[in-house]
Amino acid sequence: MRTFRRIAGTAIAAGALILGGCTSWLSVDNPSVIDESVLDPVAEANLLSKSAQQNFASAYGHLIVYSSWFTGETDVSETFPTRNEFGRRDIAIQNGSLDVDVWFPLSLAVVSSKKVLRAALPDTATNVFYARVNMVLGFSFLFMAEQFCQGTVEAGPALTTQNMLDSAIAHFAAAIPQGRGGGAPELANASWVGIARAQLQAGNLLAAAAAADSVPAAFNFNLNFVDDLAQRFRLANRMWFYVRDRGSIAVPPIWRVGAQRGPDTVQNAEPRLPWKLPATSGSTAFSPQDAAYSTDRGVPYAIQQKYPDYNIPVRLASKLEADYIKAEAQGTAAQLALIGARRLANGQPAYGGATDSSSVLTEFFTQRGFEFYLEGKRLGDFRRHPANIFGMPVPASTYWKPGFAPVGSNVCYPLPISETDNNPNF
Repeated sequence: MRTFRRIAGTAIAAGALILGGCTSWLSVDNPSVIDESVLDPVAEANLLSKSAQQNFASAYGHLIVYSSWFTGETDVSETFPTRNEFGRRDIAIQNGSLDVDVWFPLSLAVVSSKKVLRAALPDTATNVFYARVNMVLGFSFLFMAEQFCQGTVEAGPALTTQNMLDSAIAHFAAAIPQGRGGGAPELANASWVGIARAQLQAGNLLAAAAAADSVPAAFNFNLNFVDDLAQRFRLANRMWFYVRDRGSIAVPPIWRVGAQRGPDTVQNAEPRLPWKLPATSGSTAFSPQDAAYSTDRGVPYAIQQKYPDYNIPVRLASKLEADYIKAEAQGTAAQLALIGARRLANGQPAYGGATDSSSVLTEFFTQRGFEFYLEGKRLGDFRRHPANIFGMPVPASTYWKPGFAPVGSNVCYPLPISETDNNPNF
């Protein structure tokens, strides 16, 4: 101890001599932080618009995962009570996950997009940077409308669902000529899908079908992700992150259709929804840690395989979605035709169920559920047609996981208390 004290005393004295000649020894530069005040919004419009798109891409993964729990698309295969509130459809306004994982990322996408719109960029009508952020704003307002009971932007007043859908449509409409004129038709086409989706959610069936017709054949627009170990929470595919880093999402038994699966193969009778069991002893399919994942319901943890790695892109808009929107808007005959085409395309037998409008709509949404599994569309479907969505957690029923209260009756998310308590307009 005497030796230690002598060494420590020497080090402190030496430090004092060094610091004595220092006037700003507590000032440290952080190379990962950009000072907003030194940015030129016009010169850096490309950087800022892509940053806004990445903010939305990061939020999109959260929106997909949390809505998948809420709609029974996945099981909450972890113990967080705040996340199990989503699985139970009983979300408190004090829910920290609602605030940090869902509302804040979505709000950040909106605010960062608006910063670009406020910049005095040239060629407003055909500027690709404006096109990108208007598309981002359109989808941000659309998801806010589909998932939240009410919304708000930049401490503004409360927005109704219709207010949010109107805002989504307005931003999509602005993005279309800007994208085409700016040499980015993919932004314009994605915005046409967004308009069709928003009009359908608003109940404007003719407008929804017309917008869907404007989407070109075979169109597909993905948001891309990368496997950067230092930035996985922001840049990686969120669904795989919640499989490999936390074991938080599991494919529920009701979605496990088709042939028996083995631990190393996906013998998939429904190719649109691949899943896999964890590795068993001696298996090379997954690392040994997978065997420790939960066995909720007394059956093995089922791992989604739609996104089997951190760098897998996620579809945001497509002609296929436009076709589903148009068929839903046109009614039973169009829905039956698309059901038949999609079952055939995916190796399924022809539909042989009842052909009354409600039965067909239920089958239509079943096919749509397989088609767009883990793409964040199911909560909007539920809010349009709550009686036709299979597998939704039923209000007042026993929650599948022991130790939790029964399922609640939420049909959308409340705004978190951090927003309403700090927003002067609430």
